[in-house]
Amino acid sequence: MATKIQVCDIDPSLEEVMKKFKFRKEKNVAALVLKINKDKQTVVLDEEYEDVSIDDLQNELPASQPRYILLSYVFKRDDGRESYPLCFIFVSPQGCQPDLTMMYAGTMKAVVDKAQVTKVFEVRSVEELTEDFIKEQLSFFR
Repeated sequence: MATKIQVCDIDPSLEEVMKKFKFRKEKNVAALVLKINKDKQTVVLDEEYEDVSIDDLQNELPASQPRYILLSYVFKRDDGRESYPLCFIFVSPQGCQPDLTMMYAGTMKAVVDKAQVTKVFEVRSVEELTEDFIKEQLSFFR
């Protein structure tokens, strides 16, 4: 029988931040960047961005450390309609410390569940996180 393993805890204050973020009313691109405090083995808020471009977000992320991103995105459909999907992106650059990568991978499902997100993506380098990547991934959700 499979068991649910969670390597790190989620900081209770982060849970509240994620809940507020999920129900935000603004119609712009925003992001919560989450990291794991290795010493405390706890997922915490690293940065919060409001009205940010994907390029700017990409430039702010560390190139050699994993991060989780909760992204509230403005998705313009081909027929002109707009939607505001909430996405979870796991950035796991190659060359990271193996123990840190395992902590992130082992905690990801718990964070996704707590954030109640269904659109989950993963990139292996910060450079992969582009506007085109987000649009391509969201095009699978009709």
